[in-house]
Amino acid sequence: MINALVLLGIIVAVAIFTRMSGNPMGHSSAFMRRRAFNWVPLGITYAFLYMGRYNLTVAKIAFGDLMTKGDFGTIFAAGTITYAFSFVINGPMTDKIGGRKAMFISAIGAAIANALMGLFTFLRPETHLVPVFSVLYAINMYFQSFGAVSIVKVNSHWFHVRERGMFGGIFGILISTGIFFAFQIGQSIIDWLHTSTAVDGTVTVAPPYWVFWIPSLFLLAFTAVNYFMVQDSPGKAGLQDIDTGDASSGEDDKPDPIGVILKRVVTNPIVLTIGAIEFCTGVLRQGIMHWYPIFAKDLGYYKEFVVTENWGAMLFVAGATGGMTAGWVSDKVFGSRRGPVAGLLYGLMFLCMIVMCFSLNHIWILGICVFLISYCVIGTHGMLSGTASMDFGGRKNVGTAVGLIDGLVYLGTGLQSICLGFLTESERGWSYGGYFSDIQKGWSLWPLFLVPFALIGTILAIRIWKAIPEAARKKA
Repeated sequence: MINALVLLGIIVAVAIFTRMSGNPMGHSSAFMRRRAFNWVPLGITYAFLYMGRYNLTVAKIAFGDLMTKGDFGTIFAAGTITYAFSFVINGPMTDKIGGRKAMFISAIGAAIANALMGLFTFLRPETHLVPVFSVLYAINMYFQSFGAVSIVKVNSHWFHVRERGMFGGIFGILISTGIFFAFQIGQSIIDWLHTSTAVDGTVTVAPPYWVFWIPSLFLLAFTAVNYFMVQDSPGKAGLQDIDTGDASSGEDDKPDPIGVILKRVVTNPIVLTIGAIEFCTGVLRQGIMHWYPIFAKDLGYYKEFVVTENWGAMLFVAGATGGMTAGWVSDKVFGSRRGPVAGLLYGLMFLCMIVMCFSLNHIWILGICVFLISYCVIGTHGMLSGTASMDFGGRKNVGTAVGLIDGLVYLGTGLQSICLGFLTESERGWSYGGYFSDIQKGWSLWPLFLVPFALIGTILAIRIWKAIPEAARKKA
């Protein structure tokens, strides 16, 4: 029931947010309609990429002791570090070939990698699980890294700076939808296809191969849909191209040499600051999203508390509302500046992290904190990786810009994966003078590890408070 309600909520959220955002640039109804037909299939494909990315967490819970927290941290780190460094190739490549082709590469490659992970899970999951999954998940994440680059590259041609807060909100909804697919639908797949209960009440979970195979099938299906519906720019869809008002305003669309692209992006202090903030986002987002359900299972909360039992639905609600709020406030309150929204959301995250340090024995307070952090982190990620990368990279160089920024997100993800995989298994921790039981001593280091990144992100976001592309500033 809850799955159907959230799926309906996704449609309603997009419709309401699109209506609230209006049409500030006065586009024709034909343009608005064709733009929707462009980003909807592209966005759904991106959501299924998320499903084929974070299904590893659901699989880890189903594997039980076969995949320890340390094993999970190692496998996830292998994938995320691969993702982080692949931008050197994939960002400039996307600027050259266009976002449409890059999405084909991403969806097909990730589908094949997921199919292989499912095949290994089906055949011999108890043999060489860590090395095999580390390699296959790294391959998956290499192709996944084209996803955000491609969707932002395509939409950089379709959205003006003054309406990109709207896109940032939509981007947040898409991310949240993908997380819902991964965690909530993924857990339903486990419950429906892999869980059996014996007469004596014993529950048995078979190897979760369908958690990998089903996203693979969806990705292949939507590759075909994108082929027929998606175009890189309005001009290629038979409409008039628009001046987007970003860092490429006034320039033609002929691709720059790769050396020029890299120089323009990596020497831009605003892009580098955004990248540093998003490194912290990578630590915080995955530090909550992946480790909270594992924490709840370790302490026996997983089926006893609404936030954990419906983790995917909770993440969708938090992320979608965070993305929509951040996008609307950015465009309507702060004149399409992204820094103020990021600064306010990061400040709230920092306060919630402090509260978390003292709430591991209070599941309701902890649940409220992780909800608010998820709200803030998806809102920030949509504003910076999804929107600011377009503003300051410009439509010509946005592939490289978002590749750099999203690469740093996943470099942060890799760091937290390795560190928290080790720390949460430790028998030593901050015991608060005996306040925590032995099993929680290692977990007491979990929020403590995250606090400094929330503080650093807040400070850096304040530094770009007034930043806006020069072309948009002049037009304003």
